[in-house]
Order: sequence, then structure tokens, then C-alpha cells
Amino acid sequence: MRKLNFEFSAIEVYSAPRRPDGQKDVLELKFPPIEKVRVAFIGVGLRGSKAVKRFTYLDGVEIKIFCDINKENISKVQQTLAEANLPAAEEYTGGEAWKEVCKRSDIDLVYIATKWEMHTEQAVYAMEQGRHVAVEIPAGQTVEECWKLVDTAEKTQRHCMGLENCLYDTFPMATYKMAEDGLFGEIVHVEGGYIHNLRSRNFVDGKRTDSGWDLKHLEKRNGNIYPTHGFGPICHVLNIHRGDKLEYIVSMSGKQVGMSEYTKATFGEEHEFSKKDYKLGDYNTSLIKTAKGKTMLLQQNITNPRPYSRLFMVSGTKGMAVQYPKEAIALDPDGEEFLPENKKDELLEKYKHPVIKEVGELAAKVGGHGGIDFIMDYRLIYCLRNGLPLDQDVYDAAEWASIAELSEISVANDSMPVKIPDFTRGAWKKLNKVKYYQK
Repeated sequence: MRKLNFEFSAIEVYSAPRRPDGQKDVLELKFPPIEKVRVAFIGVGLRGSKAVKRFTYLDGVEIKIFCDINKENISKVQQTLAEANLPAAEEYTGGEAWKEVCKRSDIDLVYIATKWEMHTEQAVYAMEQGRHVAVEIPAGQTVEECWKLVDTAEKTQRHCMGLENCLYDTFPMATYKMAEDGLFGEIVHVEGGYIHNLRSRNFVDGKRTDSGWDLKHLEKRNGNIYPTHGFGPICHVLNIHRGDKLEYIVSMSGKQVGMSEYTKATFGEEHEFSKKDYKLGDYNTSLIKTAKGKTMLLQQNITNPRPYSRLFMVSGTKGMAVQYPKEAIALDPDGEEFLPENKKDELLEKYKHPVIKEVGELAAKVGGHGGIDFIMDYRLIYCLRNGLPLDQDVYDAAEWASIAELSEISVANDSMPVKIPDFTRGAWKKLNKVKYYQK
């Protein structure tokens, strides 16, 4: 095939700033074990209240503080503690009350479940006060915010975990073990996505919601604006920043139709919601290349009526696995056909992740997206109590969240490739296939 006579280059919008002298990376960051993790919750509305309930099932935690601008939210989670026969937490309310919470030296972990726009500011401030942080996704909305998280975590040497629950789904966790065992050979391509009809979540009783899924994201943005559910698990399979790194992204969005049709059908042609000029294309497709030549496909569709899917596909030189629309595995020497159901089930049982064996039954009982929320919280507290590195570090939070803005830049520039910053500033070469979910 004829090769065009020009040199390939990707747009470099955000390069990696120089690490300040004396500042160290936080790869595999460890702390002495914390016997009882003292937790403050900032934001106890929809997501935060559910986290509080999950924490009542965890050993080795003390729920010390609730902070929210809505006193009614605090009252509800106090009732959750009472029903679990736990003592009431201290209460903070008001616009700047969260800063006072972060200053408390008797808090080990600040758990942030506020609006998207507040995540980075609150996480950064908490780390600056010496606290470990767990922050709901997206941890940052821009690459600049992602760098603030990384710089602060390195400067303070504190944990900053993005609360990506989809890492802990049973099928992906089994594939982590399969990949570690070489079952797929060398993995050359992975796919992830977020296919979830979220149109109705933008409205409550005919009004726009005051939640993360605010209409402004659909009105002003065009790209993959919520990438982490699909991206996190496939990054873990490829050991991103643990022996490989993200190089560049090419992103394309199709036309916007879904929101316009939905609002007109729901509210009528003349309603203000029906007259808005929504920017977010119905379907976004992004391709990502890694330093070691692996390819990643990432998709998003949140405005069309489709069954839920995160795609999750892993393909290697000896076989592949796919989760949606149905779990299936194909392996050499019969890789052209999926394994029979009984053989697939045997394989999944053999490679059932130790964490799932340990806490899966309790997680199913507690719930939270089928139990994955509880497993996420369980692992966070387990690692803090045992002095282990977290399953997800600040580089994960930054890499996964940065895809949103980088995809928007690519879309705005006719799908030109855009370089992805190396948030580890070269330290990714120090590690190679770190064993996740350490005991």
C-alpha cells in the first residue's frame, strides 16, 4: 500500500511537567498498617449515602464525620448508623465546612462523593492536610486537574484512589488472573466501553437534576466524557504504568440525535429542554495506542436505548475473552469457536479471583451494583489496614479521567491523534506486571 509522504505526529497539548527536585513518585506507595481506619464522608447524598451503608459492614473502620450542605442528607445517614447499632458521627454542614473536616488530624481517610466539579479541589486539599483520599469518579475533569492530583499525591506522599468500582466485577477479575497466568498469550488488543441509556437521569419531575449527570455536560461537551468504567479494567489487564504506558488517542463522535428526540417525545416540541443545542454526539469511538504497541478500543453511548454494556474484551496470541452481551472465552487450539458453556464455567471457577472467593458472598448480600461497590470499599480498607499499596493509585485516577478531555480535543480537531501525558514522568518503566490485589 502506498505510504503518504508526511511524518506522523500527534498533537501534544499537555506534556509532562518536570517533577520538582526531591519529589518522588508514589508507585506502590505503602504506609504502616492502620488498625482502625477513621473515615470522614464529604457528600452523603445519592452515592455517599450508599457508601456509608456499605461501610457499616466493614471491619476495622470508624465512621467519624458526615459533611454535607444538606442537613437532611446527614440525618438519613445518621439513621443508617443507628440501624447498624453504630454510634452517631459528628456533623459538619455549610459551604466551606469540608475544609474543616480535612484539617482534622484524627481522620485517616476522606471519602469524597460530591459533585464532579468539586472532586479535584477537595481531594487536593485533603491530601495537603495529610489525609488519604478516596474520590468518586471522575477524579478530575481536565488534564490540568489530573496533574494537580498527581503532583499533590507525590508532594504529600498520600494515597489518592479514584473510586472505580468496575475493576471489581467477577468476570474482569477472573481475566486478570488468566492474563497473569499467560492463558491469552501476549495480549495485543483490548476493548472497553460505557453503553448506558442515561437520558432520563438528567431530569426529575420535569426539572434538570442537580447531580453529576447535569445537562451541561451534554450541552457543552463532545467526546468520551465518562470513560473510566470501561477504561479502568482494560488498563489493568495491560498493566498500564506498570511496564507499559498510554501513548496517544484518536477519537471520533457521530451526530447528536438521541437527546433531541428524547426531550421532544418526553416534554413536547416547545419545551426548553427540547430546544437546547446538545453537543454530545450519540456515539463516541476512541482508539488508543500504548508504548508497547498494544491497541485499545473505547466506546461511549449514553443517549440511545441500548442494553447496558461495558464491552470488556481481551484478545491475545493464544485466546480471548469477552463479557458482553454474554460471557465467552475462546482459546487455542480451537480459538475459532467459543468454549462450551460447561468448559467456560469450569475455567471461570478455576480462575475465580481470591478476593471474590473471600468476600463475594458478603458483597452480594450488601449490594451496590451487584456487589462491586462493596468489594471496592472492602479492598480500600483492607489495604490501609494491612499496609499494602492500593489496587488503584493516583496515576490510575489521572490516566483514566484524562481521557475525557483528550478525546474532546481529538474530536474538535477532526479526529487528529492527541498525545496522552505520562503522569508517572517515566517511572512506569520501573514496574512490570505488578500483582494486583495483594494479600
